[in-house]
Amino acid sequence: MNWNNWLRQIHRWLSIAFTLAVIINIIAMLQEKWSVWVGLMALLPLTLLLLTGLYLFALPYATRWRGAGRSGG
Repeated sequence: MNWNNWLRQIHRWLSIAFTLAVIINIIAMLQEKWSVWVGLMALLPLTLLLLTGLYLFALPYATRWRGAGRSGG
């Protein structure tokens, strides 16, 4: 498995972790057992999702940019 496929798989699993953290947060709020750590629990996967998502978003542009430099155009 190459680097890009590996990163895409991590991004998928992070989205599942983020979704679960949000669901846990909503359940805690409905039961009025919300605390700061429950609210912050979703920030770690969200931050990692942002980083991997930005990389995956920029990947096609970087590939085109590198390819144009090689062909001389």
